[in-house]
Amino acid sequence: MILRLKPSDWFTKYQMGVALALVNLVALQVALPTEAREQLRPLKIVAFGDSLTAGYGLKRSQAFPAQLQRALKAKGHAVKVINAGVSGDTTGAGLARFAWAIPKDTDAVILELGANDALRGHDPKRTRTNLDKIITKLRARNIDVLIAGMVAPRSLGKAYTDAFDPIFSDLAKKHGQLYYPFFLDGVALDPKLNQSDGLHPTAAGIAVIVKRMLPDIGKLIDRARTRIARASKS
Repeated sequence: MILRLKPSDWFTKYQMGVALALVNLVALQVALPTEAREQLRPLKIVAFGDSLTAGYGLKRSQAFPAQLQRALKAKGHAVKVINAGVSGDTTGAGLARFAWAIPKDTDAVILELGANDALRGHDPKRTRTNLDKIITKLRARNIDVLIAGMVAPRSLGKAYTDAFDPIFSDLAKKHGQLYYPFFLDGVALDPKLNQSDGLHPTAAGIAVIVKRMLPDIGKLIDRARTRIARASKS
C-alpha cells in the first residue's frame, strides 16, 4: 500500500522541519559557552576617515569599507564593516563627530584621518592632539584600533613633513595600537589607480589598498576577538 500525502500534508511537514531546525539552532546557541557565542557574532569594524574612506567619486559598493568587507568575508571572517568616512574631514572634524560616528557596539576601528590637515597646512601639533584625543576616546571604550598613516606633501617643506609624518607611528606606540604606515601605499601617484584629480583612488586603486592592508586588518580582528573572549570569561 502506498501512502499518498496531500499537498497540505507536505507543507505541514515542511513547516515542522523548519521549526525543528530553528529550535535546534537556538538550543545550540544557548548550550554554547559565552566565549563561543561571542566568536560566532559578526565583528563590527568601523572605517573612520575622510574621502579616502568614504569613497569620493565611487559607488558605495566600490568604496574601501565595502571592498574590505567582501575581502574579509572571502577569507572566512564574520565581520560587518561600517563606512564612517566623510569627504573633506580633518582630524578636528573627526573629533567633533566622534560621539555619533562610532556606534556603541563597535569592536574595532580603522582610523584614517590626517590627509586633509596636511593638504590645508594645519599645524602638525594640532593634528597630533586631535588624533591623540580620538584614540584615547576609542581606548576608553575598549575598542581596538588600526592607525592608518599618512604623509604630508613634500611641497610643504622638510620642517613640516618632519613634524607631520611621525605622528601616526608615535601615537600607535603611545597607545599600544596597530599601525599601517601609509594608507595610499602602492597607489599614490599612480595615474592608473587614481581618478583624474590625482588624489582619490579608483575602484581598482581601492582594491590594491585593501589587498595590502588585509594582513594588518587580520591582526586587528585577532586582537578584537581575543579581547572579547577574555571579557566573556571575566
